[in-house]
This record gives sequence, C-alpha cells and structure tokens, in this order.
Amino acid sequence: MIALSGPLGAGKSELARALIRARAGAKIEVPSPSFTLVQDYPIGDLVLRHIDLYRLKDPSELLEIGLEAPESGEIWLVEWPEHAGGHLPTTLRITLEQGPAPDARRAHFTADASWQTRLPALLND
Repeated sequence: MIALSGPLGAGKSELARALIRARAGAKIEVPSPSFTLVQDYPIGDLVLRHIDLYRLKDPSELLEIGLEAPESGEIWLVEWPEHAGGHLPTTLRITLEQGPAPDARRAHFTADASWQTRLPALLND
C-alpha cells in the first residue's frame, strides 16, 4: 500500500494518476475516485486500486466499502489515509507539500522495513 498525504491541492491525485499511467500505459483515462471512493485498474496479473478517503466520515466505513487490507495481487494508492484512523496498513507514505514555486512540490517518503531495499532506488532515479 502506498499512502498519499498532504493538504488539498498538494498534488495527491496528480501523483496517483502519474503512477497509474506509468504502470498501465500513458493513454489510460484516470478519473478521480472522489465520489466512487475506489477505482480499480486491472493491469496484467494485478489490480491497482486508486482509493480516495476524503469523504470518509468514520473509519468504520472502511468495512462497509470492503477495504481492510490489500489482497495478494493488489496495489493500493490511498489518498487521505489519515481518514482511515490508522486502520489501514501503510508500507510507503508519500507526503506532498507546496514547493518554492507555484507548480513545484516537495515529497517526503516514509517507509516500513519492507521498503528498506526498494526506497533508495526510487529516490535516486
């Protein structure tokens, strides 16, 4: 699971779209899941789930929409993970903030031990 955090307008949805297009192909349409909460993208033998929890009122609603933890073969990109109240596993958190220019952003990466070998390669490319 990849958690995308930051204030409104920080670029969470744009980053999610870029990641989905990089994996699925540049021509794929990637609508915001703000109203549907979950948008699935079957890509080969995996399912990439783009999840937006902004409208979640209570963490208990996660069970109502069938979100407990990624299953085998799923990658979750979760916007507004803090609305889950800590009920979702997070292996990589990307926190976005405004950069020095209007169209610039800073990204801060926090990862658990499972990312220890993968994170340096991500940051150096």
